[in-house]
Amino acid sequence: MDVPLDKPALDAGPARGRMVIAEEIRRNARDLEQELAWFRRILDTRFKLYFDQECEIQDIFELTPPDLSQSESAYARFVRHYQLSFVERVAVVLALVPHIRPQILDVFFTRNHTFDRKFAEFGGIRQGPEGDFWPTGETLAFIVGGADLELRFALQALFDVHHVFVKHNILRLVPLRGEDQPAIKAPLRISQEYLVFFTTGQSHRPDFGVDFPAQYIETRLSWDSLVLHPGTIKQIEDIQTWIEHGETLMVDWGMAAKLRPGYRSLFYGPPGTGKTMTACLLGKSTGRDVYKVDLSLMVSKYIGETEKNLAKVFDQAQHKGWILFFDEADALFGKRGETKAAHDRYANQEVSFLLQRIETFDGLTILASNLKENLDNAFARRFESMIYFPVPRPEERLRLWKQGFSAKAKLDDALDLDQIARDHVLTGGSIMNIIRYVSLQALKEGNRKIAPDDVLQGIRREYAKEGKAG
Repeated sequence: MDVPLDKPALDAGPARGRMVIAEEIRRNARDLEQELAWFRRILDTRFKLYFDQECEIQDIFELTPPDLSQSESAYARFVRHYQLSFVERVAVVLALVPHIRPQILDVFFTRNHTFDRKFAEFGGIRQGPEGDFWPTGETLAFIVGGADLELRFALQALFDVHHVFVKHNILRLVPLRGEDQPAIKAPLRISQEYLVFFTTGQSHRPDFGVDFPAQYIETRLSWDSLVLHPGTIKQIEDIQTWIEHGETLMVDWGMAAKLRPGYRSLFYGPPGTGKTMTACLLGKSTGRDVYKVDLSLMVSKYIGETEKNLAKVFDQAQHKGWILFFDEADALFGKRGETKAAHDRYANQEVSFLLQRIETFDGLTILASNLKENLDNAFARRFESMIYFPVPRPEERLRLWKQGFSAKAKLDDALDLDQIARDHVLTGGSIMNIIRYVSLQALKEGNRKIAPDDVLQGIRREYAKEGKAG
């Protein structure tokens, strides 16, 4: 999330974690109660002015919003971070009301029933099992401007693609499916992420599925557990440098006008050499969420659907500092062929669309492939780094064997891991598969020692999976 958020100290223990979360909720509830009271006064004033009723205030802009300058709630930090204007703040509260205090909007039903006609200028739609009033852009225009056309027109800027509301996926006007209508008549929606943030103070991770075909991944391991070639490690350190100092370079040094946002890297090498684990560790060590894009949900045979699925991921990831990890990327980003048929043309359009989104994404994008040559040359020119993950050398394989076994495993004195590491060229993933197999066999046989024959049998099984001779 673009707004700074101090994560709760959950590692201090469950009870301590609950207390921190409860404090965040208390702060948000306190500040939002003030916002709702302010919003009620605005709503009451608007109706009185619109229906020429007696009112002490002649302009809703005289109703000063609550002072949240000293509050540390998530909502207050958000208001300060974006320096919201009066109208922007009204828009945010209006979008929140259906979720946290829907009865406030019942006044629109009351006014419509009091008179002989339905007031189209109120906007809104009925939604949900109870037929609640759901505000639209029209509702916001009425509250802010009444019948003032100038203010109505000015509101359009709030939902422009360059406004922070849309750019940072905070709130937007979402047209109903199958309805062709003016944008201002579309329902006003706040994103689930910011709804959770404003109420609990916690960051919300989108649910994996068709609407967000990327899955949050993490690791319990540390950098010490990752065994890589020194040259590979050096290049990974360059990515860490960008994560830690990229914002300073772009903002403080003023390079945003000269450099593309974000960072793009290609991880290539045989399966099981540590590409996915490296992506997870980059996220863990820098406090960034890592999302693995599911290409089976991403790629569609229907024209234009693949681009839509890509957009779903990139739109949500923008401005949040996420790491997007495309495993087996050549399935989607492979070399473009000659345009001999309509299918080829659309496939090439998908690659072009991805290129454009990757170039404008301000986070870290990692594409993983078994072979660098499989990827389209247009991608190669756009990577800040291309990092090779080779099959580990004997000394690296020995480290993998030694640190792979559990401390509770009993190794036979005759088991020469140094010899096994020299004689058998295996990746880290394959070695761990073998260790899993022989450890389970040892437990099955009554926690006996792991002997050389056990390991050799595991190696033969792994070679057979790869179609190699044992």
